[in-house]
Amino acid sequence: MQVILLERVEKLGQMGQIVTVKDGFARNFLLPQKKALRATAANKKFYEAQKAQLEADNLARRKDAEAAATGMADLKVIMIRAAGESGQLYGSVSSRDIAEAVADAGGKINRSQVVLDRAIKTIGLHEVAIRLHAEVSVKVVVNIARSADEADVQFSTGSAVVANDDFDDEEAYEEAFEEEAAEEAAEEGEEAEA
Repeated sequence: MQVILLERVEKLGQMGQIVTVKDGFARNFLLPQKKALRATAANKKFYEAQKAQLEADNLARRKDAEAAATGMADLKVIMIRAAGESGQLYGSVSSRDIAEAVADAGGKINRSQVVLDRAIKTIGLHEVAIRLHAEVSVKVVVNIARSADEADVQFSTGSAVVANDDFDDEEAYEEAFEEEAAEEAAEEGEEAEA
């Protein structure tokens, strides 16, 4: 299906372009969200007549988004969550949780603007993209910790506070320990021969 884009769509095209997309993508996403019009003769005429107004509206929304982005630059939010000693959360942090934390910190966003490819399930510092406009996005650092003190330590060190930092599970820790012991034994054997 051919559509006329009413705004920039990432990995698809710029405002005003006529692009070919799959029918389902157009029917389920682009058309209901008012991001595109079907590329019919009547809609092409409508777009050409409204082009200046649509571009002016888009420019105004972009300027508002850029102003909000400057206010959110270098924003860091802290989220306190229950987690195990290995740093695994009892639950996860979703886009809704991040949107609420950013709103509490002074940003004005909704959860659909948070770009998360998967839920966050570990403590630590996570950089999350906030898309304020199709052409404007800002990065926010989300610090997930078990306590406020731990959050301060994570900000200062730049890494999560977990037990056995270098190892994900006990088996990996034991294997590394056994390898280290074998290397030491080999070195001692070489010294004894010399």
